[in-house]
Amino acid sequence: MLSYSIEPMTIDDFDEVHRLWDKTEGVGLNESDSRPNIRAYLARNPRMSFVVRKGKKLIGAVLCGHDGRRGYLHHLAVEQAHRKRGIGKKLLEACFSKLAALKIARCNIFLFADYAEGESFWKHNGWLKRNDLQVMQKAVMPSAKS
Repeated sequence: MLSYSIEPMTIDDFDEVHRLWDKTEGVGLNESDSRPNIRAYLARNPRMSFVVRKGKKLIGAVLCGHDGRRGYLHHLAVEQAHRKRGIGKKLLEACFSKLAALKIARCNIFLFADYAEGESFWKHNGWLKRNDLQVMQKAVMPSAKS
């Protein structure tokens, strides 16, 4: 990990981060992931989301935030060629450090039910699968695709 740097994500990273997310299996993007929405998310959760760079090349990213009682991680992604080197784990550690400093005791993620590789990563890093909950969602505003 010595040749990598972890930095807080800024809106200036948006284009590179969005490209990474868009090509990463298991990451689902929608209108919530627009530049204005990510700008607002970063402003509400300052210095809690991170990027990883090898030199100047962005190779990893994660969104981290909280609602005052629970933390949430979104879109953890590491470029395929850089996986299995502890980079994802370092991103988790950076997020958990920020959440702990704010006294946030638990953190949640959303994972596609059929994404076995992602589930394996999260379990390997100590996350527990809850079978007593299900996610439901409803659009607050109609999307442009409606």
